[in-house]
Amino acid sequence: MISMDLTGKNALVGGSTQGIGLATAKALSDLGATCFLVSRNEEKLKAAVATLSTAHGQKHGYVVADYSQPEQLETAVKAFAATTTVHILVNNTGGPAGGPITAAKTTEFLAAFNQHLICNHILVGLVANGMKQAGYGRIINIISTSVKIPLKGLGVSNTIRGAVASWAKTMANELGAFGITVNNVLPGATSTERLETIVNNKASKTGMEKDEVEKEMLAEIPAGRFGKPEEIAAVASFLASPAAAYVNGTSIPVDGGRTGSI
Repeated sequence: MISMDLTGKNALVGGSTQGIGLATAKALSDLGATCFLVSRNEEKLKAAVATLSTAHGQKHGYVVADYSQPEQLETAVKAFAATTTVHILVNNTGGPAGGPITAAKTTEFLAAFNQHLICNHILVGLVANGMKQAGYGRIINIISTSVKIPLKGLGVSNTIRGAVASWAKTMANELGAFGITVNNVLPGATSTERLETIVNNKASKTGMEKDEVEKEMLAEIPAGRFGKPEEIAAVASFLASPAAAYVNGTSIPVDGGRTGSI
């Protein structure tokens, strides 16, 4: 049986002080990885690091960086990567605000493009050589099921998420020969602060009650419930493991069956 053990591996996890990012860091640490969390709030980073497993003797850490400032992110992670080999990179950051695409401003597209695709590209550029030298690399992008079917009312997000998925597939083709895989995890409606914001915004704009909005959303999910961050993290941690060495260039929905494509 191929091992899921990540002992001796270092993971850099974005947006990891809450939600899916933190759940993923916890799952990776449970498998033995030493995790380095990335976020802009140092106090929240310290609190998040304290929740990670140290059962394998890990000494976890963090990098303070803001994904809305790509140059600042590059500077911070470049200094970190100069002394630490990253075997696992989890690209994850907050999604763009909702709204119809016809009402979106060009500045919203540019900001989201920088925060998601450009930051992802910067991070891969900083860690890929170390992965090549180690003969082991896992790049996991937390995106959205909108790369399969665009989601109503998320115009900017749909556009940028699709670009990230195409970037990832291209990167997978170019890095596969070096023992590096690039895959996308596509969360559906998951119980996080972002879902809470989406529900509240829709309720505010439509005049519906919050529970009515949630009921409408749940009606589209065969599983009949929202996902848990830990369920997204379980798929991400598998992709990070040696067991997933032959899984490359894929986009995997974790959505309770909501996405209508095969």
